[in-house]
Amino acid sequence: MIEWFQELTSFQKTYWIITGISTLIFLFVLIGTFVGADADDIGDVDAEMDADTGAGFQFFTLKNLVAFFTIFGWSGIASIDAGNSKSITLIISLICGLAMMFVMAAMFYYISKLTSSGTLKMQNALNSIGEVYLTIGAKRSKMGKVQVKVQGALRELDALTDNETDLTQGNIINVIEVTNNGILIVEPQK
Repeated sequence: MIEWFQELTSFQKTYWIITGISTLIFLFVLIGTFVGADADDIGDVDAEMDADTGAGFQFFTLKNLVAFFTIFGWSGIASIDAGNSKSITLIISLICGLAMMFVMAAMFYYISKLTSSGTLKMQNALNSIGEVYLTIGAKRSKMGKVQVKVQGALRELDALTDNETDLTQGNIINVIEVTNNGILIVEPQK
């Protein structure tokens, strides 16, 4: 192996050194990600400075730089093996490395957009149709409960009505208003 490395040109040696080191770091990052030793255990190098802004389009991160040098090295070695000149090899390596950085940055950006806060927004219950679960007193005399599908999940929520008669269990209702403190105002569905 040492004899093989000594026979390489300095240009080839440079590419093999970059490739070897970056591939080794890439493997450590990959294994660390799978075993859960991602950035939280070793210090979050990829974190944004303003945590409240959410994850933006992050181009220069540790993972992206490792990916750049890994792809830069392997594409350069492939280009050298194909018999391309030094300038063509450098251009191909840079394009491949930058393309990989862009793809990874875009991938993490769009993945971060898939998250949801999980916070229930009561206004999303407005105009929903549901069913009375616990009797609701007429003219807001007694708070009851209704089952309504809000944000994709069936929820049991407090409700009042302005109806002249009590709304009993099993009545189908329509949510017409949501108070500031999150109580639904319902009416029987017509």
